[in-house]
Amino acid sequence: MMADDSGNNGGAIVVLREYNPKTDGERVEQVENSCEVGANGEVSIYTDLLGDPICRVRNSPAYLMLVAEMVKNGGDGVEETKEIVGMIRGCIKTVTCGTKFSRNKSGEPPKPLPVYTKVAYILGLRVSPSHRRMKIGLKLVCRMEEWFRDNGAEYSYIATDDENEPSVSLFTEKCGYSKFRNPSVLVHPVFAHRLPISKRINVVKLTPSEAESLYRSRFATTEFFPRDIDSILNNILNLGTFLALPKWYVWAGSDEFLSDPPENWAVMSVWNSKDVFKLEVKGVSKLMRGLAKTTRVLDRAFPFLKLPSLPKIFCPFGLHMLYGLGGSGPLYTKYSKALFGFAHNLAKKYKCGVVATEVSSEDPLKLAIPHWKKLSFTDLWCIKRLGEDYSDGSVGDWRKSHPGLSIFVDPREV
Repeated sequence: MMADDSGNNGGAIVVLREYNPKTDGERVEQVENSCEVGANGEVSIYTDLLGDPICRVRNSPAYLMLVAEMVKNGGDGVEETKEIVGMIRGCIKTVTCGTKFSRNKSGEPPKPLPVYTKVAYILGLRVSPSHRRMKIGLKLVCRMEEWFRDNGAEYSYIATDDENEPSVSLFTEKCGYSKFRNPSVLVHPVFAHRLPISKRINVVKLTPSEAESLYRSRFATTEFFPRDIDSILNNILNLGTFLALPKWYVWAGSDEFLSDPPENWAVMSVWNSKDVFKLEVKGVSKLMRGLAKTTRVLDRAFPFLKLPSLPKIFCPFGLHMLYGLGGSGPLYTKYSKALFGFAHNLAKKYKCGVVATEVSSEDPLKLAIPHWKKLSFTDLWCIKRLGEDYSDGSVGDWRKSHPGLSIFVDPREV
C-alpha cells in the first residue's frame, strides 16, 4: 500500500492510495459510469470493465492502479465519510525506441538491431464530473509518475482522442508531455454476412513459437515493439497469429519461411478484447437506432447481397483488436486485406460487434485496411521523459525522433 498524499479541498482531504479490489470495486465502477468518453456531450462511449477495474493493465509486466478518495471529517460526533472521486492506471514494459547497426568483422553488411527502453503508459484516468477543476487529475498523474521513476521507467506516454481538449491540455500544459505520434484507429463493424477472401491467398495459423520467431526476426526494430512479445502471443486472450501466403506456397515452419519467404505475404495477430471489457454507444436518437436495426435485419435476411450493416453498438458489445500487422512485397496491402477479411469472419464467429486496429500515420495500411470513417478516429500519443540523467545511447532523446513507417501496438493497452 502506498503512503497517503493529501490536499485540502474546502475542509475535505483528498487521499491518493493504491486500489483495493476487496473494497473499492463498486465505488470505482460508479465513477467510471459517470464519466463520458466522446467527442461531444450527446453521443458517448461507455466502457463496461466486467467487474475488474484493472483488467486493462492486468496482462502487463508491471502495473498499478491508484484511486483518489475524498475524506470528510464532520466533527462533533459526525461520522467520517469517504468517497472515491478519481482513479488512474499505469503499466511499465520494455519496448523498441530506435535502431542501431551491428558491426560485423567478416565483411557482411551491418544488420539493424533494436534499441530498447523502459517505457510507462498511463491509461484510464478518470475524475468524477462533480469533482473536476480541483487538480485531482494532476495529483493522480504526478503520483503515478513517481511509481514509474521508482521502477526505472525512462519515458511515460499517454494516448487520447485528438479532439479531447481537456485531456490534451492536462498532459501537455500541466504535466510536461509533448505531442509525439498521431496513429489512426481504424474500426469496422462486424456484418451479419461473411467477407470474401481471395482464392489465390491461403491463410495459415502459426503456433506461438513460430509467431515469436517471425516477429523477432522481422519486426523487432519497429517502434514500440514489446521485448516480451512471447508473453503476448502465449496469453489466453491471443486468438492466434495468421499469415497470408500465395496459394502455391507450402508452409513448412517459420525457419524455412524466414530463410526463403515468398515475394508477397502479410501477418496479423488477433486479441480478444471482448473478454476484457465491453463498449456501448449511448446518446443516439431512436431514428438512428431504428435505421441500424433495419440494416441488420436486411443483412441477415439476404446475406448473399452483402449489404453493409451496423451491429448492436447501442447495447454492450465486444471487439477484437488486430495487431502486429506487417508484411512484404508489391501485393502486401492486398494480402493484408485478405487477413482483415479472415479476422472479420473470426469476429463474427465470436459474436463481436467490431474489429479494430491502430496504424501509424505513415503506414500504407491506413488507406488499405477497410474501415468506417464515422467509427474511426485519430489518436494522439503524448510522451514525457521522466529523468534527464539517463544515457542517450545510440538513439538520443526519443521525444525528438521522427515517426517511422509503422508502430507496433500492444493489445494489452487497448
